[in-house]
Amino acid sequence: MRILKTGMIQMSCSTDIGANIGKFQENIRKCAGMGAELVVLQELHNTTYFCQTENASLCDLAEPVPGPSTDTFGALAKELGIVLVLSLFERRAPGIYHNTAVVIEKDGSIAGKYRKMHIPDDPGYYEKFYFTPGDLGFMPVETSVGKLGVLVCWDQWYPEAARIMALNGAELLIYPTAIGGVAADPLPEQALQRNAWQLVQRGHAVANGLPVITVNRTGHEDDPSGCTPGLEFWGHSFAAGPQGEILTQFDVEEDCRVVDIDMDRTEYVRRGWPFFRDRRIDAYSDILKRFGK
Repeated sequence: MRILKTGMIQMSCSTDIGANIGKFQENIRKCAGMGAELVVLQELHNTTYFCQTENASLCDLAEPVPGPSTDTFGALAKELGIVLVLSLFERRAPGIYHNTAVVIEKDGSIAGKYRKMHIPDDPGYYEKFYFTPGDLGFMPVETSVGKLGVLVCWDQWYPEAARIMALNGAELLIYPTAIGGVAADPLPEQALQRNAWQLVQRGHAVANGLPVITVNRTGHEDDPSGCTPGLEFWGHSFAAGPQGEILTQFDVEEDCRVVDIDMDRTEYVRRGWPFFRDRRIDAYSDILKRFGK
C-alpha cells in the first residue's frame, strides 16, 4: 500500500498580502510537521479574490512564473522536503495573464504548471476580464510523489477535464478553489449549490477511479465596489477516494489537516469497475460539438 500524506490548508485571506503569505507558510509548516509529503493551497491564495470587480489596475497583482512567489514557497518546500501546489495570478506578457497552478518539487524547483482552462464570468466572478484561457492542455505534472492532475476551481464542473487528466496518466486530481455564494443568496440555495459542487467532484473520482483533493478558501470578502454584499466562501474543503468516499471534510472554519491517500487503490477499483476498458472511443465524436447536430 502506497500512502501519500497530503496536507490541505483552508484559509480566509485579507488585503495584506504579506500577512496572507505568512499564514500559509505557518500552516505549511504545520502540515509538514504532521508528516505531509504533499501540501495543497487554495486558489489565488496570496490575495483576496479580486475578481468581484473589473479593475484593470488589479493586474498589477500578477507576477511572472518563476517569480517572487515561486522563490518564496520554493525555498520553504526545499527546507521541509515537500511537494507544494500553489495557485498564482501569472503575468505572462503585457496584457496576458493566467490563473495558474504551479507545482513545486521537494528540491524547491518548479516541477510544472497548469493554466486554468475554463474561465467563468458570473456576478462576483468576473474572471474573463483578468485571465486568458489556459493553453497547456490537461497534462498531469510528474513529481516525486506521483503524477498530479492539477486543475483549478471552475474546471471542477467539467467531466471532460477530469477524464482527459486521467487518460493522460494522472494518479490524483487536485482542485485549488475559491468558490462560495453571493452573501444575499438564501442559505438553502447556497447549500444546494455547495452540495452540487461536492457531488460533481465525487463523480469525477468515481468515473475515473481516482482520489480527489479539493481545497477551498473560506470567510467573507467585501465587494470593493460596494454594489453587492460581497462573497461568502464556502470552505468545506474535502478529499474523496476513487469510489467517491469522503476521506476528510472541513467545515467553514480556517483549518489545516493531513489526509492519507492510498495511491494503490486506483488499480483495485478500476479492476472492479473497468470504465476505461468499456469506453466506446469510436462513438464519442459528438463531444466536440457545441450542442446537438
